[in-house]
Amino acid sequence: MIGDWISHSDTYGKHAVGMAFRRERTQLIDLVERAKQILVPIGHKWQDKESTFRGPKGSRLRFAFLESDSDADAYQGHSYTRLYGEELGTFPSETPILKLNATLRSGQGVPCQFKATFNPGGAGHQWVKNRYHLDTAPEGMQVFKVSFKTGGKTVEKTRIFIPSKVTDNQYLDENYVANLMMVGSPELVRAWLEGDWNIVQGAYFSEFEHDRHIIKPFAIPEGWTRIRAMDWGSAAPFAVLWCAIAGDDYETRFGNLIPRGAMVVYREWYGASGPNKGLKLPSEDVARGIIEREGENINYSVIDPSCYASDGGPSIAERMARATEGAVWFRRADNRRVGVRGAMGGWDQLRARLRGTDGQPMLYLFSTCKDLIRTLPALQHDPNRPEDVDTEGEDHAPDALRYACMSRPYVLDSSDRPKTEREIIAEMIKPRSLNEVYAQFVEEKYGDQYDEELYGPLELN
Repeated sequence: MIGDWISHSDTYGKHAVGMAFRRERTQLIDLVERAKQILVPIGHKWQDKESTFRGPKGSRLRFAFLESDSDADAYQGHSYTRLYGEELGTFPSETPILKLNATLRSGQGVPCQFKATFNPGGAGHQWVKNRYHLDTAPEGMQVFKVSFKTGGKTVEKTRIFIPSKVTDNQYLDENYVANLMMVGSPELVRAWLEGDWNIVQGAYFSEFEHDRHIIKPFAIPEGWTRIRAMDWGSAAPFAVLWCAIAGDDYETRFGNLIPRGAMVVYREWYGASGPNKGLKLPSEDVARGIIEREGENINYSVIDPSCYASDGGPSIAERMARATEGAVWFRRADNRRVGVRGAMGGWDQLRARLRGTDGQPMLYLFSTCKDLIRTLPALQHDPNRPEDVDTEGEDHAPDALRYACMSRPYVLDSSDRPKTEREIIAEMIKPRSLNEVYAQFVEEKYGDQYDEELYGPLELN
């Protein structure tokens, strides 16, 4: 991107105005230092107070960081001919990017462009993947066009993803690749080395597998318990899921065996106008939309407890019930995300169903539930609370699924269930005798070379 700026500033001189930005100030430091190494020797001057390079022909390149989405508001009214975004995946939302794009304009007719770099993973993985069509064109190199009607005319914008892998960089050898492999996470190594956008770094639900958990739609048998679960949103998306509990072992016409007690998510309604953007619909309209999508009797419904909050008037849940004469009625969901002091947590319940018993999952998603399938495997660990998910991601459909799981707890026999992280840690720090420590030391140092008959038993006297 620095090379692109050199060409741009040399061509358009004082009419070239650019900005390079990152998510955090500390992330910006290395970019500025690298720019100094390249730009200063060819006549650009760094102005520390303004965080700006000024070129020999009068061009200006500003460096900025946007720690929150609202930081982009400070640049409203600015005019830039080049915008450079570094590591877009670190931005949880594309909102600040869209706001900055509104500053791409030139009164002197300079061609304006937005260019960015990004890697798989990060809080913004999903919106970046969606913006650059990485599901439909994972290999890139295709020009996608977006049309806008303005002033009676149609304006066409284009975007393209140009992939680059480690093997494309002649200055990085096998030692660098080996360093990446030392990270230890096979998913992360594969994502970095192969540019695989279907692998998510730090996935919270590593148990999720498309081949095991996603099934083709089938007619839900009568008699199965049906659940409606909802996570409310207005500015953010809302998510409604319809789930069924298998009354007995059942084999679908596609050969999938659904065990008794398994949960099947057979329908979704995701209220979004874009990645992590809500529809801002009134609760009454949402309730009527739910009725339009249903053609069956629902045994019970659960919703985020915050929907029962009242501020001098009927709550969201009450308004939805009134608008449908009681047909859309929710009870308060158990909103516990993480178990405390032995209590059950919603994410643990979801994880338990994904794992199932003896390799047989207890949770299945119809392939038509595209937004749940898109966002569930993309959830990441909260960097400050590793036992919870990072709420900066798109977690609305998984939240609704969490409510459904908590309404029908799935409990494994102690002999069948996988060990929790707490149990594993407890085994790791279990007190050991001095003889056990000594035996381990001798085994690690001498291995098979230790002659017990010659040196005596592995015990301390």
